[in-house]
Amino acid sequence: METISTGYKPRAPQKEIHRAVKENRWMVAVCHRRMGKTVCAINQLIHSALNNEKQSPQYAYIAPTYSQAKRIAWDYLKEYTRPLGGIPNVSELRVDFMGRRISLYGADNPDALRGIYLDGTVIDEYGDVNPQLFTEVIRPALSDRLGWAMFIGTPKGANHFKEIRDFADTEENEGWALKEFKASETKLIAEAELLDAKKAMGDNKYEQEFEISFDSPIVGSYYGELMKDITDKNHVRELPTDSATSKMCAWDLGMSDSTSIWVAETIGGEIRLMDYYENNGQSLSHYIEWLDEKGYRDYTQILPHDVMVKELQTGKSRFEFLSDAGLNIDVAPKSSVEDGIQAVRRMLPNCWFNKDTTRQGVECLRNYRRVFNEKLNVFQEKPLHDWSSHCADAFRYLALGLDTATIQRTNWAKPYETTYDGESYKQQYL
Repeated sequence: METISTGYKPRAPQKEIHRAVKENRWMVAVCHRRMGKTVCAINQLIHSALNNEKQSPQYAYIAPTYSQAKRIAWDYLKEYTRPLGGIPNVSELRVDFMGRRISLYGADNPDALRGIYLDGTVIDEYGDVNPQLFTEVIRPALSDRLGWAMFIGTPKGANHFKEIRDFADTEENEGWALKEFKASETKLIAEAELLDAKKAMGDNKYEQEFEISFDSPIVGSYYGELMKDITDKNHVRELPTDSATSKMCAWDLGMSDSTSIWVAETIGGEIRLMDYYENNGQSLSHYIEWLDEKGYRDYTQILPHDVMVKELQTGKSRFEFLSDAGLNIDVAPKSSVEDGIQAVRRMLPNCWFNKDTTRQGVECLRNYRRVFNEKLNVFQEKPLHDWSSHCADAFRYLALGLDTATIQRTNWAKPYETTYDGESYKQQYL
């Protein structure tokens, strides 16, 4: 039998990854920059496809965006499948070879992944991907053929990539493997080059990019330092609801994409984020039903200023629709995005987050960041529109809807609850 070489020659860290994928269904690889993780990922997909004896094997490489998938992985996929008779389809970013198929996708279009089956997948830069993509879309696609998944990336703060890394590092979680590669240990980059990079990048960025540290806030994040401070001060914890608080819901209303809702309670100077909800492709009636189910209908509903715009299809504004449904609406003042971000920054030190119900929202706030101009190698003064945007916008409307300048300051060491003994209200720190 003729042996066909693809030209791929894995280095020691790449061999470790391949071995871990072979022995485990779920695999997490935390890699330093320039380690060759994308080449490794593409070749893992090719190798798995070639050794799959099922009918019409199908695999996927998923980057944070479709454009990233094309820019980073498309040339590699064509190069390493060419000796195998690969037939590229550039319009669909896929290559067919020997009755097998590997496709490239962007996590920014999860609908493209719905309804397909997968024998295996790589999610690249998992920290930049909406964590719901795996649980809601990818995991079901792997079920009927018992496919595998590899999560790879470089740290970007203590986000969901850190969570899945920690999960994989737990011995009780069978079928999971963790591989970590620091530049100082792999020796793939010359020591002199690493020293020069450290001087140019600064300690925090260097430790994140080359020594795979999760401790540094996400580079370019608007709220990274503040969210880290909130976590360090134990402001993300189980919180009780309090009858004496003012209660409100802050919305970001999506037309053709996601709608996000933050549920907050305020008392004194404390702002308690009690719940977070996000969905897409749903009518306003769906969100009203959610308010009813959760007991939030009577809360003040803070909505963005464009809620007053009439829709062409109905001739009614969303303000009119929600008002007719009996909701108590307060429209956030019109403001620039920059002013809204500053309002959030002023508000965040006074915020507490209910750990279990706001997990997704907290991840979004950590990840909300500036657009990065790769050509100029600088961050621009405008937000990146990605999976975290709608959540951050709703939080911004909450900040604008509250008079943060006049909030009474309290002891922020821990939250307090208010009780009523039949005669008077009493405040007790938890």
